[in-house]
Amino acid sequence: MSEATTTELREDELDELELPSMAPGSLFGHFGPGMILMMTGIGTSHLITAPVAGGRYEYALLWCLPVAYIFKYYGFEMAFRFTNATGRSMLDAYSTAWKKLPVWYVLVTTIIQSAVGQAGRLIAAAAVIFYFFHQYLGIDIPGVEDDMELAVYGLFLGVLSVTIILRGNYAAVEVVTKIAAGMLIICMIGVYFVRPAPVAEFVHFFQLDAPEGSWLIIASFLGLLPTGIDVSLQASEWGKAKKVGMGRIRGQLEARGLAKPHDPFADGKKDLSVDTLRLPDHAREYCRRWFKIGLWDFRAGHVISFILASIFLLLAAVLMYPSDVAGNAVIGEIARIFTDSIGPSAMIIFLVGALAATFSTAFNYFDGWPRVVGACSRNLFRRTAALPGIAREDLGEEHERRWYSEYNIYRISMLFSLIASVAIIAGLPRPVFLVLVASALAYFVAPVIFFLNLYYCLTVIPRDDKMFYPSTFAIWFGWLSFVVFTGMCLILILQRLFGISLIG
Repeated sequence: MSEATTTELREDELDELELPSMAPGSLFGHFGPGMILMMTGIGTSHLITAPVAGGRYEYALLWCLPVAYIFKYYGFEMAFRFTNATGRSMLDAYSTAWKKLPVWYVLVTTIIQSAVGQAGRLIAAAAVIFYFFHQYLGIDIPGVEDDMELAVYGLFLGVLSVTIILRGNYAAVEVVTKIAAGMLIICMIGVYFVRPAPVAEFVHFFQLDAPEGSWLIIASFLGLLPTGIDVSLQASEWGKAKKVGMGRIRGQLEARGLAKPHDPFADGKKDLSVDTLRLPDHAREYCRRWFKIGLWDFRAGHVISFILASIFLLLAAVLMYPSDVAGNAVIGEIARIFTDSIGPSAMIIFLVGALAATFSTAFNYFDGWPRVVGACSRNLFRRTAALPGIAREDLGEEHERRWYSEYNIYRISMLFSLIASVAIIAGLPRPVFLVLVASALAYFVAPVIFFLNLYYCLTVIPRDDKMFYPSTFAIWFGWLSFVVFTGMCLILILQRLFGISLIG
């Protein structure tokens, strides 16, 4: 067979790719990783941290919201851009660093977060159920003390989440996320326009202020709005799992010599890149469309998340200030946002929205953190690298038999997250404190993840690739954002550890 004939066959196969519709009515059906990222953040940060800020400090901390969303934007976008440009995950790029130190760093912090962080997310969802039965209906679990009821409800929600994920894989995560997003958006936007905040108070979006005792909430906002930058690594894995765009055809391109296979134990970062100029026109258009859809998916989620965070804080400032929100009754206090705005009949609206927000966060993390642990393992250990993959339909018998396969490490990590988070809830039943500490932990690892996402996008994606390579503005503003967040981290450390206040 001649080289010309081989090229024709390759082009014929790639020309069979179905182009996704770009019609507005079709976009939501195509959305996935961006919506999951949004709902992973819209949970404890919105439902607890924002009302705590409004209840304790009124409008003073509104400035944290635009700072977090604007200056963290490119940290997330770079992860989406990298996966769409290469068909690989960010952790595959991290594995090319010296001694794989970034991968080890991510692995250790992810294991910690999958216990402590997940406890903070799960206890928020459990608190909604606790409030409904204990406060609203007056029903207690027989033989169980009030403080332990949170652990019981957390265990129930955790087992439910793990069961759904293991049976439905990525598709189940996407479906549950979209349902929860719709419920939450309808509930929150509807209630806000009944009792909006004074427009004059919007000036606090632009005024820096740090009231005494607010450092942990500030760190929580900057660390977990729209969500922790470490979740960009999960979004990258979700992007691969969706199996569209470059993520779908990367294997075919490698088999046909249009891209290089990547060995995490031998190759450098350049083998991750794909020269899109070598692709047939139809395949290039296929990748371009899915990249555009992925960006709109992420941007829509980013904007909606900002609006909802603002609504929660503004309503709390109007209806709850001054209130030192704390304890197991936190959900009940925040529920006043709804009951005071519309009346007692609105309680069910609050419960639906609150459960959608908190459960989707815990649910997504039960999938996301184990995916990251599995991805780290396939880039650190040769035996795991020989048995990659999580989707059961793509795996063989060997993947299920060997405990060290990526699939089994993913399942083991999920079980660890479930057991450890429930144990922490049982031993430390303090919802607000736990959520704020988990949020701050996410913030302090953010600068490292931000830097690496930028660095690998700029050094792996070919500069002449006009479709995927970041624009000049994205590059400069991305680095500026990195500097801003690193500086904020240092400010918070100085203020907390040494009592040196540089703002407020």
